[in-house]
Amino acid sequence: MQPSTLTLIFALFVVASVLTKLWLSARQIRHVALHHKEVPAPFADDVTLLSHQRAAFYTIDKLRFETLSTAVSTAVLLGWTLLGGLDALNVRVRDLVMPHWGALPYQLALLGCFMLIGGLIELPLSAWFTFRIEQRHGFNKMSWRMWVGDQIKEALVGVVLGLPIAALILWLMGQAGPQWWLWAWGAWVSFSLLLMVIFPTLIAPLFNKFEPLQDAELEQQVGGLMQRCGFKAKGFFVMDGSRRSAHANAYFTGLGSAKRVVFFDTLLAKLTHGEILAVLAHELGHFKHKHVLKRMILMFALSLAGFALLGWLSNQVAFYVALGVRPNLGAPNDALALLLFMLAVPVFAFFIAPLMAASSRHDEYQADAYACTYARAADLREALVKLYKDNASTLTPDPLYVRFYYSHPPAAERLAAMKG
Repeated sequence: MQPSTLTLIFALFVVASVLTKLWLSARQIRHVALHHKEVPAPFADDVTLLSHQRAAFYTIDKLRFETLSTAVSTAVLLGWTLLGGLDALNVRVRDLVMPHWGALPYQLALLGCFMLIGGLIELPLSAWFTFRIEQRHGFNKMSWRMWVGDQIKEALVGVVLGLPIAALILWLMGQAGPQWWLWAWGAWVSFSLLLMVIFPTLIAPLFNKFEPLQDAELEQQVGGLMQRCGFKAKGFFVMDGSRRSAHANAYFTGLGSAKRVVFFDTLLAKLTHGEILAVLAHELGHFKHKHVLKRMILMFALSLAGFALLGWLSNQVAFYVALGVRPNLGAPNDALALLLFMLAVPVFAFFIAPLMAASSRHDEYQADAYACTYARAADLREALVKLYKDNASTLTPDPLYVRFYYSHPPAAERLAAMKG
């Protein structure tokens, strides 16, 4: 296929994805605004009109911000590709680094410069969302000092973890022969599994404090629920989520024997013991139905297909030229191939998002049903209503927006399924 044809296909997918995002966001904004004056009947006894309207305004503000983010990210994507930004960066880094340090350092430097520039572009948007959108609606608890500290720590963690795996994959691309992509995929899977093991004890504590659950009664009840469900965890911990946000949550983290249950302190402050048990039973339902394992296998299968595709594309000159980059003649093109693949794939993958969302919503219904078996359905309902209200989640989303994006069923459908 000619590069010009590939360029046209890429451009058409970019335009189609952007227009679809903007259209769906506009639908969601109109639908939420249209229904903000009245609390839906199923929630009339639990949610005040003020809370309902707060959720509507928060949702609309986030959608407007997402529209801005879409415009910026699209401009950046086109700047890197069709407008020649990545090509210019590559020439500059190659000429500065490769003559003195060699091929692998040049490629790592190219990846590093690309990530640094991308991170700097995203910083203002991140700050705006935290200190304007989240703060305006009462969710942000971070100071500027804490936010800057988080950015620095995230960057350092990215370097410490990302540099070795990037170097290994680039080395495999250059040294492992035509089947390098299979070895690289194996390295990526191993790295991902390692992250799941070390995240709870080495990475997460860099950003939050985790203390053993101090409520003896709740700990006993949680232990009893885990035993009834046939699950084991390394411990029950409370995370100081209130230092950064008013949002509440609970989750499992880790892998195998390193698995632990984490409660946000904001969650413990808002829910009763029975409601907390119901939320935990829901999470246990995901494990019972092997949703986590199935999702992991799917992600690994998709990544295998991705590495195989990259293995083929990296040898096609048209792939580079079509996306605005001149392949190196006297230097390896592996880092260029990786970056172009990272830029292009989300454009095409966007259109399979509804399938992933539908699968996730199906899993949520199953987890809810499991929770209603091992905890009181009324407690789960009350917990969900409180979380919808406290997190300012809209109760009246646009149905098409839900089908395209929502990983969880909308509130009305979810609670109706419990009654059924």
